[in-house]
Amino acid sequence: MSEWKETEIGLIPTDWNYLPLGEVLSESTRNGIYKSTEYHGRGIRVVNMGEIFSFDRLPNIEMSRIELTEEELKKSLVNENDLLFARRSLVAEGAGKCTLVLHQNEPLTFESSIIRVRPNQEKADSRYLFYLFKSKIGRYLLKTILRQVAVSGITGTDLVRLKIPLPFPKEQKQIADILSCLDNKIDNLRRQNETLEKIAQTLFKRWFIDFEFPNDDGKPYKSSGGAMVASELRDIPAGWRVGKLGEEVETVGGGTPSTTEPSYWENGDIYWYSPTDLTKSKTVFSLDTSKKITKLGLDKSSARLFPKYSILMTSRATIGEVTINTNYACTNQGFITLIPNSLFDTFYLFCWLKTQLTKVNLLASGSTFPELSKSDFRNFDFLIPSNHLVLGFRELVTPLFLRIETNTKQIQTLTKTRDALLPKLMSGQIRVKD
Repeated sequence: MSEWKETEIGLIPTDWNYLPLGEVLSESTRNGIYKSTEYHGRGIRVVNMGEIFSFDRLPNIEMSRIELTEEELKKSLVNENDLLFARRSLVAEGAGKCTLVLHQNEPLTFESSIIRVRPNQEKADSRYLFYLFKSKIGRYLLKTILRQVAVSGITGTDLVRLKIPLPFPKEQKQIADILSCLDNKIDNLRRQNETLEKIAQTLFKRWFIDFEFPNDDGKPYKSSGGAMVASELRDIPAGWRVGKLGEEVETVGGGTPSTTEPSYWENGDIYWYSPTDLTKSKTVFSLDTSKKITKLGLDKSSARLFPKYSILMTSRATIGEVTINTNYACTNQGFITLIPNSLFDTFYLFCWLKTQLTKVNLLASGSTFPELSKSDFRNFDFLIPSNHLVLGFRELVTPLFLRIETNTKQIQTLTKTRDALLPKLMSGQIRVKD
């Protein structure tokens, strides 16, 4: 049983240190580099705010590039295990966002809106500090140094003065190992999902865009001299035709019940999508929504309940975010939903829609924000292949999508486990034993 001592952040174990962040750094904090536009587009990869907000743990990816002198690079080089903090943000929640730098295959620098923090690994495990600043304790500490003028921001000077709870290095490593193990598994599953989706999309494009589906001899249809006929779109395989989406597939819109009427929302159990549910979590399958409505709320709005495994597409402001729902659900008015049928199933429609998003966006109009009308979308040209090809495609890609769904559910479970452990490990409520 741990004994406790009182600190400004609450009780922590008596055998933990409580000291300023600056005491466990190997060097002073540094702000990133600024270069005018003529130096952009070549040279060293540079971490921008986009990467900070997109990644909690920064992988080895392609980024924008910037030309630096050797002296500039020496001062602003980013190493594995460095911590990068958002120095300023248009919203208070963004200021202080912390990213851990993972292994990089080539030199890396960072831009002027970012603070670099370099821990001394003998005193503080970078991964432990990263998880600390992700936790409720870390977010509270960052809020205490937040300065709000035109934009919200923090300074390196204030950051190093923050007093943090710090176990001995061995326990830091054990805590970081547990949380990193969960994050590594989550990242691996996400990469696997990206690969599986890419395989399905590549097959769809080859069969239904490039017309290189296998002919009766198993050879690519078009390049093997398959018969093509003219259509209002372009030349298409003989036996195919062009129709309108709304004539082949049912599409529905959404609605919002009064947000001030408690009986429409309290204890609701019907999944109700708003566009932020998709923009926050860009996944093939959507397992949950941030809000749920009641049966009365559904009845009192223009929202319509649609079946599991429909395809949801945002149609207002941000157009073209797409997901597959795994529960009976409805949406607000910022969506158009495609209902699969016996021929055009969920996975065919999902792959088709992803190939059409550029054209879909061109249909949008509006003076306040772009919006895609349901009538224009229903009038969208829809290529109708032979039935046996659609069914053959379904047979090939269904196992891929089912694996993506399984992985997505596992990611959700792992994420909940990590998020439940994080505050308890960072406060000492759960101690790690050998």
